[in-house]
Amino acid sequence: MSSNFRVRFAPSPTGEPHVGNIRTAIFDWLLAQRHGGEFIVRVEDTDRARAVDGAVDVIMEALKWLGLNWDEGPDVGGKYAPYRQSERLELYSKHAEMLVQSGFAYRCYCSPERLDAVRSTRSKKQNATGYDRRCRNLSHEERSRLESEMAAKGDSPVIRFKMPLEGTTTVDDLVRGEVTFENRLVDDFVMLKSDGYPTYHLAHLIDDHEMHITHVLRGEEWLPSVPRHLQLYEALDWQPPQFAHLPIILAPDRSKLSKRHGATSLLDYRKMGYLPHTMVNFLTLLGWSLDDKTELLSTQALIENFSIERVSKSGAIFNNDKLDWMNGHYIREMSADELADALLDFWSTFPTPEIPNLPSRELALEIVPLVQERLKTLRDAAPLVAFLFKERIEYETDDLIQRRMDANSTRRCLKAAHDGLATIDPFDAGPVEALLRDMVKDLDVKAGQLFGTLRVATTGQRIAPPLFESLEVLGRQRSLDLIAKARDRL
Repeated sequence: MSSNFRVRFAPSPTGEPHVGNIRTAIFDWLLAQRHGGEFIVRVEDTDRARAVDGAVDVIMEALKWLGLNWDEGPDVGGKYAPYRQSERLELYSKHAEMLVQSGFAYRCYCSPERLDAVRSTRSKKQNATGYDRRCRNLSHEERSRLESEMAAKGDSPVIRFKMPLEGTTTVDDLVRGEVTFENRLVDDFVMLKSDGYPTYHLAHLIDDHEMHITHVLRGEEWLPSVPRHLQLYEALDWQPPQFAHLPIILAPDRSKLSKRHGATSLLDYRKMGYLPHTMVNFLTLLGWSLDDKTELLSTQALIENFSIERVSKSGAIFNNDKLDWMNGHYIREMSADELADALLDFWSTFPTPEIPNLPSRELALEIVPLVQERLKTLRDAAPLVAFLFKERIEYETDDLIQRRMDANSTRRCLKAAHDGLATIDPFDAGPVEALLRDMVKDLDVKAGQLFGTLRVATTGQRIAPPLFESLEVLGRQRSLDLIAKARDRL
């Protein structure tokens, strides 16, 4: 693979970026980084019926969140601009007309109603192709008549490619090796629609050639389309790029991953509190591996080791438990400063009712040691520390009374804790812990009983961050007030 290695990520703006599409973008980016090449973003927006307003911005946002910087694209330009297919229509029409003139394509005048009827009939007879090639060999007279009839209706013909009726087409795929197709089983596909917009088959191929794309990575669902594309390349007398058809991403039940299995949009995972590097690491391992045991890789390690040769042919399972484990690992690996910044950014972007006002960075740094060891995602943090932001701590009085204790023994524990904590100076986690552990012996109770009562009294939660650190963050006066209120309730 040479230094002029050029790959492209070419999304269609038909919705939010699916994890499968983003996995392709990651593979493209890693290859470009690995070989000192260029990573290009190109928007394939010729399917006007399915286009969604704002989708391009969302796709760009997803790539930026992951850190997949690009060298050329609609926002940064480049020597092969424009990078939106809707701005390149004249180019596609010119090449489609050239193919008609050279005998490799023809105009088709069939109405949508006729095409539906043909598909229905041929489907019942189990014919391989959907179109019966009626317009492929029209006489000059027939073509003129149909042209006039369409013009009178204000309609325009489509342009179809003339697939060979004999022989085979073989692709040497970088993932799957040689795959051969019988030409007669591939229909004469539409290249240019009646509205002047190209189909994917024509547009992406012209753009890949014009932009000097050397390697095309895409999902395995596009493999059956390869004979169309290779025949088009041959008709245009162009050298095709190398193809790599990536394995499909599967749900745990081995069905195709879909919304019924959970989130499928990349940005849904951002909202759920996953880190960008987690998603890059995790998605890279869906179809690629370094070896049979390494799962945690830095971005630099991914770049240094990524190769198409190690991409698997078989489908990759999207394992949510593994994703949670990986994200928790990377959260624990963060410095206090990094996690504080990540939490503040997350709470700012996705406000949560548990934290009505964005905390200061100083408070965020105090929160980090309370939660870092307990988080699988950034979203898990807010419920754990919600007590820090409440004016009133809510709980049932019975929750204060631990197992094998009663109201009197609980009240005694709360009074002793209140009186003891009032004397601590400085009011830090270490001295607080030492005092309370000694108090367990003096009160003749178990540590879990005293600590459980204090946890409910000060946080309202049975499960909360470490008690001693929590009291430190609450501060002396707030802690004493909450303990006193709990004692009074009994």
